[in-house]
Amino acid sequence: MNTPFWLARRVCITGGAGFLGSFVSERLRAAGAPQDNMFIPRRCDYDLTREADVARLYADARPQVVIHLAAEVGGIGANRDNPGRYFYANLAMGLHLIEQARQRGVEKFIQVGTICAYPKFTPIPFREEELWNGYPEETNAPYGVAKKALLVMCQAYRAQYGLNAIYLLPVNLYGPRDNFDLESSHVIPALIRKFWEAKAAGAESVTLWGDGSPTREFLYVEDAAEGIVAAAQRYDGPEPVNLGNGREIRIKDLADMVAREVGFVGGITWDTSKPNGQPRRCLDVSRARELFGFEAQTSFEQGLKRTIAWYAEHHDAILAGRDVQHT
Repeated sequence: MNTPFWLARRVCITGGAGFLGSFVSERLRAAGAPQDNMFIPRRCDYDLTREADVARLYADARPQVVIHLAAEVGGIGANRDNPGRYFYANLAMGLHLIEQARQRGVEKFIQVGTICAYPKFTPIPFREEELWNGYPEETNAPYGVAKKALLVMCQAYRAQYGLNAIYLLPVNLYGPRDNFDLESSHVIPALIRKFWEAKAAGAESVTLWGDGSPTREFLYVEDAAEGIVAAAQRYDGPEPVNLGNGREIRIKDLADMVAREVGFVGGITWDTSKPNGQPRRCLDVSRARELFGFEAQTSFEQGLKRTIAWYAEHHDAILAGRDVQHT
């Protein structure tokens, strides 16, 4: 449904051509943002880790609202292998984008953070007040700390300069158009691809990392996009806000569910020499409901079926390395 808020505002969506960004862009159009008023920078044109490129981006886009989704991140393995790169890239992008927003009088800045910012042993459910009560899980810490520093920057710039910067904490996302590259994907697309390929090869078993005991919460990407656009339109406060659905599932149970949906009938072997990651993740989502009326609408079972169906349709293209983000 169109809303007057978006009709006359120029919006810049960093990462707008990516997994989450493509859905945010679609949701903005559905909310009434004219295509001509939406600017989606491409990495080949703007390196957001460089101050000069960010300044040029703002000069070209002339945004009134900035939704910062761009990030460098992967699953546990990618995070473990790229701690320095992920720390620098994510901190630098946010640093330059927020500073340039201040300099140019941007009306509103939406910083999308990460669930990896929470302490390793956060009590369940994760409440926003717990963000500073410990150090993040080690394999995710450089990425999580870099993103959490941007929360401090948003709050500091609000206090000193009056920049209306908000900070959102989405839980693990999944859905169509996700990254299915086994070197850098997150858990759900990785499981879908592994079980799909094992079924096709007639493999007797699939080996997975850890012991299957950790829990995770997952948010369907279309719901995440709805939450981000709702917050951009209706939330103007300094406090961070979780985006999730409040449901927790063990990785072992998740693996069993994905295998069943894909049709893989072999066994599962757990490689306990590999890291588990954070022991548990499940969010308190009451703040998003109270502050801007967001509640996830897609059940996990429904979202998983849609994701697997999309992968099945695009499997050949994914194996060939073709861009399937917008198909």
